[in-house]
Amino acid sequence: MRLNFRFAIVSDLHIALPHTIWDNPNRFHLVEVSIPVLEIILEHLEQLDLDVLLLPGDLTQHGEPENHAWLQQRLAQLPYPVYVVPGNHDVPVPQSNGHSIGLNNFSHYYGKCGYENSDRLYYTCEILPGVRLIGLNSNMFDAEGKQLGCMDEAQLTWLEGVLVSAREELVMVMIHHNVMDHLPHQSSHQLGRRYMLDNGPVLLQLLRDAGVQLIFTGHLHVQDIACDRGI
Repeated sequence: MRLNFRFAIVSDLHIALPHTIWDNPNRFHLVEVSIPVLEIILEHLEQLDLDVLLLPGDLTQHGEPENHAWLQQRLAQLPYPVYVVPGNHDVPVPQSNGHSIGLNNFSHYYGKCGYENSDRLYYTCEILPGVRLIGLNSNMFDAEGKQLGCMDEAQLTWLEGVLVSAREELVMVMIHHNVMDHLPHQSSHQLGRRYMLDNGPVLLQLLRDAGVQLIFTGHLHVQDIACDRGI
């Protein structure tokens, strides 16, 4: 298969309208410049004749409805399709609490960014002839409401079926949490592990078995390309 297309990846935007920014002296994200920086990025991308833009999570700072609404409206103005997945900052609570959207609200904001089926937080679509994107959700909550970086069994089963039917296509997978180490000994370090998918080895084996060679993640705020020796 010979394919010729151009795409860009922009992760962890942490978009925050001025009135939504928390007055917290301990925060370390420079969210005051999130929107101006995004505009600089989009201005640069205008020159690249893109076919597709991928945003692998943490689109907003704390999942504020206003920030999700602003971003989906801004993305709708772009001349190329955009696909997103949720990051931990986008859905920080299981149910909407008035300040942040809940886990099941995310897809309703991004129906034009992959989530045509708003009943679930993962999707697949042919973004170009012969090119399939699989957008996955890596956010879950335990019984106490603690947020986890993990994929549920139903999603893994669904993914396995999609991979079987997509063997003749170029498959690109997008998920927020890291699946492989991007820093030395990341998976064995307490701090590094918090950025990784808890059941990442399970997902990685599924992708290996299906011959998938491209997976895009965010979360870590590090630009890096990791190679899997198993492929």
